[in-house]
Amino acid sequence: LGVAANLGVLGYFKYLGFFAATFQALAGGGLNVPQVILPLGISFVTVRQIASLVDAHRGEADEYPITDYLLFVTFFPQLIAGPLVHHKEMMPQFARGRGGVGWQRHFPIGLGFLAIGLFKKVVIADNAAFIASPIFQLAAEGARAPSMAEAWAGALAYAMQIYFDFSGYSDMAIGSARLFGIRLPLNFHSPYKAGSIIDFWRRWHITLSRFLRDYLYIPLGGNRLGKPRRYGNLMITMLLGGLWHGAGWTFLAWGGLHGLFLCLNHGWVFLREKRRLRPLPRPLAVLITFLAVTVAWVFFRAESFEAAGRMLRAMTGLDGLTGWPGGSDQVVNDNRALRFIPWLALAWFLPNTQQLLRRYRPAVDLTRFDDLAPDRRRWWHWRPTLPWLAFTLALLYAVGREFDQLSEFIYFQF
Repeated sequence: LGVAANLGVLGYFKYLGFFAATFQALAGGGLNVPQVILPLGISFVTVRQIASLVDAHRGEADEYPITDYLLFVTFFPQLIAGPLVHHKEMMPQFARGRGGVGWQRHFPIGLGFLAIGLFKKVVIADNAAFIASPIFQLAAEGARAPSMAEAWAGALAYAMQIYFDFSGYSDMAIGSARLFGIRLPLNFHSPYKAGSIIDFWRRWHITLSRFLRDYLYIPLGGNRLGKPRRYGNLMITMLLGGLWHGAGWTFLAWGGLHGLFLCLNHGWVFLREKRRLRPLPRPLAVLITFLAVTVAWVFFRAESFEAAGRMLRAMTGLDGLTGWPGGSDQVVNDNRALRFIPWLALAWFLPNTQQLLRRYRPAVDLTRFDDLAPDRRRWWHWRPTLPWLAFTLALLYAVGREFDQLSEFIYFQF
């Protein structure tokens, strides 16, 4: 009853319009659906409550004071766009924090995360949007087809936009929680460095992947009931994961495409182990994974299947091997479009924020990644020193120069 009540509230506020529009398209008749305003953070609140209810039913959750539970559900740094925190990670920290959090120790670390996250969002992601948005809008309007060069520039720019947008938000969530002496779970760990789709989903929206695995994929049977059932469970999990991101068929297609990628990836791993084949060279595996993810992002960003189709036709050269248009046909200046290249190099070759601040244990449970395990301290690790203070102030100065417009996180709409 508790799970049904939570899902009912989520279904009404988030999916009623989608189901009504689908019914109207299929049946030809309209439904009188009231205008629904999405409550703040409803997706993440609902998922957290479902996990708590299921764990309580399994006998895996302690009895918590109601005030601690309400704090767990509504703790503001992770309310709007995650991470999807688990009660076992947060409740002990809330209990320890009652005696004071020692803000002098946590404030510099939190400020460092906030500055880096703001820079990623405002300076990189928002500028990438100036490339991606006009090109995707061109595909949506259909006045002319994007050229092959435009389509790839738009898709790659959006790949950079959503990467640094979500990475920046994840840093800011960790930083703002750390101001209160609270460590959130890691939610983002250089997913474009992944050598496979399996590895990508271990690095992208880590806490959502954990929830889908523990509360959907495994209860469906996981990989315990044979390979056909395993692949079916993967597809169901990813389709629902896509639908969770947004009430639209393009999000469902994005989830289904990643489900297909995961099935192919697991099939390849099985074949490689059976035939004792060598794995692909790491750079090639990373490149193939990145291209697959970029193609899937087209459905995630496109306003309709028609717009996604125009983008994909242009990217594959079915509309001709066309370069950058000239003159008045340009929707984005060709020099601006090349700005995604250094951002991609930044995502591929430089350490991420968790690695920079690893000596201060920035998040919960870092041991799952070898490159975050404790090791000797390196010169480039962040420290509360004057040079790093100057670096932080330089980032904030760059943010201030760019922060002159409305800037929303992509994941706020989910």
